[in-house]
Amino acid sequence: MLTLELPPHKTRTAFNLRRWTELLADRELAKVEGRIETDRHGHIIMSPPPAPSHGSFQSEIAYLLRTLLPEGRVLTECPISTADGVKASDVAWASTQRMRQLGNRKCFVLPPEICVEVLSPGNTEAEIQEKTALYFDAGAQEVWICAMSGAMKFIEHDAGRRMKASRICPAFPKKVVLS
Repeated sequence: MLTLELPPHKTRTAFNLRRWTELLADRELAKVEGRIETDRHGHIIMSPPPAPSHGSFQSEIAYLLRTLLPEGRVLTECPISTADGVKASDVAWASTQRMRQLGNRKCFVLPPEICVEVLSPGNTEAEIQEKTALYFDAGAQEVWICAMSGAMKFIEHDAGRRMKASRICPAFPKKVVLS
């Protein structure tokens, strides 16, 4: 059996930040449409531009979070350094305290407390489970999954299990409805 040995967290984070800065400075890459993330080797992983409904769910989730949790910051396409490269959470919420820790970075070394993934037809269950584990490993408290129907799934870090509602934002609806 092959065992993968990753570098220590500080080394991994420094590598991810260096690589992300390089990618942001690449003028040719800036012209390419779609989402960009990296793997643990710094290789670019690209996804096609999402369907309009994906952006609509992102926008509605961001609006609801901002309304229900006004004492923090809502971010979209939030780049987070993980053990497997830089991953971009579709929507994220960070408390005021966490934002002070995160600062004004181009890539966060610590994720916001809530990371939200909006599913697309191309997402696999394994991919979403892996991203969930990466966000938790990096320090997220909750990961939310928005199905293509708008149904929400809330997962907590401590038990790694599904919750009936978010502990951080219990008033968040179980289903996001687009008007």
